[in-house]
Amino acid sequence: MEPRKDMAEKDVASIAAASSATAEKIHSLLSASDVGTLKHQQLLILGRLQDSNAVLSHFNDFSDRSFTAVANDFSQNTRLLKSMKSDLDYVFRKIGSLKARIQKHYPDAFKDAVPDCRPDLDLPK
Repeated sequence: MEPRKDMAEKDVASIAAASSATAEKIHSLLSASDVGTLKHQQLLILGRLQDSNAVLSHFNDFSDRSFTAVANDFSQNTRLLKSMKSDLDYVFRKIGSLKARIQKHYPDAFKDAVPDCRPDLDLPK
């Protein structure tokens, strides 16, 4: 067990030496004024991000309250639209059956009519 502990201590020492050498190289590349400028820019960006976060939090709260206020209206209107669609489907089926009955009894009645080229929206694509 001792050899592993000795190896671990050597690894830690070599990593620490490499880290300090890298830090010294980077420190020699940057001037103190550049570092100060970077810190200042980072603080400005942090402030802007915090402001944006606060604005988004307020907007989320507002959106939640607004949705709660209109959710009932949306569900009622959805039910109304579904009911209207079923009523219109019934009317169109009745019109189709009446057209077929008229076509059967009076075949010449629709010979000059323009054919219906509208797509059938109930068919899957």
